Amino acid sequence: MRMVFALVLIIGIGLAGFAVYMAQGFMSHMSAERDALLAAQKAAPPMVDVVVLAIDKPYGQILSKEDVKWMRWQEDSLPEGAFTDGALLFPEGKPDRYVITTMNKFEPVLAHKVTEPGEDAGLTSRLAKGMRAFAIRVDVSSGVSGFLRPGDRVDVYWTGAAVSGGEGMGEITKLIESSIKLIAVDQIADTARAAPVIARTVTVQASPQQVAALAQAQSSGKLSLSLVGTEDDTIAVVSQVDQRTLLGIVEQAPVVVEQERVCTTKIRRGAEVIEQEIPCATN
Repeated sequence: MRMVFALVLIIGIGLAGFAVYMAQGFMSHMSAERDALLAAQKAAPPMVDVVVLAIDKPYGQILSKEDVKWMRWQEDSLPEGAFTDGALLFPEGKPDRYVITTMNKFEPVLAHKVTEPGEDAGLTSRLAKGMRAFAIRVDVSSGVSGFLRPGDRVDVYWTGAAVSGGEGMGEITKLIESSIKLIAVDQIADTARAAPVIARTVTVQASPQQVAALAQAQSSGKLSLSLVGTEDDTIAVVSQVDQRTLLGIVEQAPVVVEQERVCTTKIRRGAEVIEQEIPCATN
């Protein structure tokens, strides 16, 4: 009986020791994981709270407090114009803001995608300081087959009859404005519009001097647009093409043919005057 009791006691002590060993190992493992997590958190870049959309918001709708929520965002990757202070987005006692660019759920609310408080979502909110809006008449051929949309950049070409020194030069085509920005197509100013539309007018953002040039060009000829690539930052070379250049016709200088010099003298014979050829005197 004593032998059985001693055996059970030894087994119990062994199991207790094993349990203590396992508990120490588990605690050590948990401590190592905690230290690794704290080190990772310390090494991670700082985070900030940013205002994002809680629902999809199309162009022209009012942005309210119920439409947004807060989300943690890596501070060094924060988009320009994001709101980290709700009081700046929704100032107390100020009118509502409007969405001027279609935004999707969980997208950060950016300053250039909403109007100022109380400002409408019209073209005036899209114009940069010192710039003006100017409408250009287009059709399916001059409007790049309807693939223009707000936010695109275009080159503007003028085709018409040119006059130089009071004489007509025939019809020419010339680049008059390069990489000018579209802010509306017909009455659509939403940059998220993707479906092609055959527009009758496009509205561009231009300086007052450019507006004057475009108005004069539109009244004296036809304007055509050429779409500029999104990543294209090259400056277009001023170009001019007329019918002779298009057909490769080189205008040649007139050939001057020297005529042989003829000298004559007049001889009177009575009442008759006769013109007679004589040798020319040399100088």
